[in-house]
Formats: sequence, structure tokens, C-alpha cells
Amino acid sequence: MADATEPVLLRRDADGICFLALNRPAARNALNAELFLALDREIAALAAEPDTTGVVVLSGSGSCFSAGNDIGSLGHASKLPSPHFQAEVLERIEALPQVVVAAVHGYCMTGALELVLACDLIVAADTARFRDTHGQLGLLPHWGMTQRLPRMVGLQQARRMMYSGQPVTGEQAVGMGLAVSCVPEAQLAEAAETLARQIAQNAFWTLRHEKRQMLDGHNLPYTQALRREREESPGRSPDFADRLKAVKARLARPAA
Repeated sequence: MADATEPVLLRRDADGICFLALNRPAARNALNAELFLALDREIAALAAEPDTTGVVVLSGSGSCFSAGNDIGSLGHASKLPSPHFQAEVLERIEALPQVVVAAVHGYCMTGALELVLACDLIVAADTARFRDTHGQLGLLPHWGMTQRLPRMVGLQQARRMMYSGQPVTGEQAVGMGLAVSCVPEAQLAEAAETLARQIAQNAFWTLRHEKRQMLDGHNLPYTQALRREREESPGRSPDFADRLKAVKARLARPAA
């Protein structure tokens, strides 16, 4: 369990993958000013290392991913650099050159749901409970919920989640397109890392350009987005020749 001397955000790096963990387990990883400031620092660092880090895995320490915004810190906006700092941090996560995978177990509520919606992919544990409680609290979303959730799961499913405030399980999240897989909680870390390693074996150059094209094209008319993809492509990765040579060598091997 984290104490006052431990960082609220943990980082570990291995083989081109950055593992970030929300680390306020005693508070169920509630999102306070300190945690958002720590996230922003790591995002800035990651944005500067696109050639050495290709994938980010975001998880939560302890019993859950995050119970959402720290209610006790709602009046502490003065500790943040700007009035909409949390929303801006989520936009910076969304815009990272790396692929961001959220690994969710237990509670993922309201502000935490908005956080994972800014990630590229969500892997859920069977214990995951995704829930929006803005209506229960009499609040309006302002970190991106009303825009990202419908784009992720469709308008009807987003309406159901937001209007009813009822939880969505990990298995249900897969069925509605919110998560890409659901595994037993004991296997969550392994499943998220396996997916991250599958992604990280590809060219980081390609990953970040694909991500940028998808984000930019999503806000354009379809035909304009298609034209942008073919006409504004930056070409081939710097290691294209080496990768092509490796593929040819693999294909030349006798079948087992």
C-alpha cells in the first residue's frame, strides 16, 4: 500500500514499453491534483521519446483501476496550472505518439472512465466495472465523456451508460466495443503486457503515424480523410529496408 513517501504514479520501462500505474491504493486511486500533475509530467516525457518507447500500459495499483475524481479535491482547482487542466491532460494522452493500452480491474468510474476513453485500447478484467455517475452527483462531464464515449461505443450505448448511471462489466464492455478483451483479474497484467508486446514488435514510426492519421481523419468528411491518407503519407519508416529483409528471410525458410 502506498504511503505519503511513495509516488502517486509509478513508471517502469522494458523493451520499448512504458508501464504506468496509478498509485493511490488507499484512496482507490482517486484522481486528485497531484496525480494529474504526475500524469502530465510523464506524458511530456513520453512525447519526447517516440523512437524508444512505442507503447504505454496504464493500470491501477491495489483493488481497482480508479474510483474516479477525488471528491475531496473538487475545491482544489487552484493547485492546477489551468482551469481545464484535467481535460487538457486527457487530450495530451490521446495525442501521444505511443499506443496507450489501459488495463482495467475493479472500479473505473466517471473521471476514470473519461481517462481510459483517452487511451487507444482497453483490456478489462472480469472484475471491471465501468460507470458514469455524473448524473448521480448532479454534475456535467467536462473531460471529454460526451464526445469520446459515443465515438467509442455508439450513440445508443453511450446514452444508456450516461443516462442510467448503471455499471458495465468487463464482459459487457467487450460486447459493446468499449474494451478489446476481458480476462480473469489474475491474468490482466499478463494479457495487457502480451498485447503491448504484440504492438511493440512493429515499427514505432508506423504506429505513431497510423494513430495520427486516425485521430486527424476522424474529424474530416470520409472522402477528405481518404484523400488525406493517400496524399499526405510520409512514406516509409527509417528501418523499412531491414524489416523487409527480415520478412524475406523468414519466408525463405523451409516450412516445418
